Amino acid sequence: MFPAAFDYRSPASLEEALGLLTEHGDSAKVMAGGQSLIPLLKLRFAQPGLVIDIGRLPGLSGVTRNGSLTIGALTRHVDIERSKDLGGAWTIFPEAAHWIADPLVRNQGTIGGSICHADPAGDWGSVMLALEADLVVRSAQGERVIHASDFFQGPFTTTLRSDEILTEIRVGAPSKRAGGAYNKLERKVGDFATVAVAVQVELDGDKVSRAGIGLTSVGSKNIKAVAAEKALAGREPTDAVIAEAARLAAGAAEPKADVRGSAEFKKDVVRVFVQRGLKTALARAREARA
Repeated sequence: MFPAAFDYRSPASLEEALGLLTEHGDSAKVMAGGQSLIPLLKLRFAQPGLVIDIGRLPGLSGVTRNGSLTIGALTRHVDIERSKDLGGAWTIFPEAAHWIADPLVRNQGTIGGSICHADPAGDWGSVMLALEADLVVRSAQGERVIHASDFFQGPFTTTLRSDEILTEIRVGAPSKRAGGAYNKLERKVGDFATVAVAVQVELDGDKVSRAGIGLTSVGSKNIKAVAAEKALAGREPTDAVIAEAARLAAGAAEPKADVRGSAEFKKDVVRVFVQRGLKTALARAREARA
């Protein structure tokens, strides 16, 4: 199908883009890399009166690492995958980026666009939950910061208002021993996840000081496995503790049976991936430096 007719604007500044959103309200859609919006337009699932292309706006891309981490919303997946600033404690970023779709999408798509699309099968949502990231959004009235756990509301639904644009992702400084991992099962290269799991841990001596676990494609939105995280906090990550956390994470999953597998199969993949991810993340944390 062809998209319904729409007007197109390519603003030269963030302020201009925000002004257009204020003026046009719900009839406008923001486009960054276009890898989420363009398919919706072609299928006529979205029929905006105006598309605001922010893909070339200055100052909204790049990785800044100064203890804590800031990633511009227009940073493309491929740049995250190849970034030299995202090793060590932040290995989960390039690892997750590598799993996203195919080279075409990774070269054009942006982390901010993917997060705002809020596809429950999307990879970045679970990474944001595991990292307890803060999402910085701007409107003509000013800036506000939304915690990742409050951002995702349901399938393709977030707390982002129609007059707001996501500008950056902030992740607080980890301890000196932190590591993460992203595991994904897909039917073929470039497919949506059957199941995927993001894991991030921080160590204090021999114990886990903080654990974050995000689940992809096993619910109506990306899921934060809170009970599993609490089961790890303050404890030495023995095989038994890891197995218990994996069991609790599988219990938090709410998958539906489809062509990719039964609900029981998907829950068991969650369990296996949490175990695998925790062991990888712990090994990286023992070596990493923030």
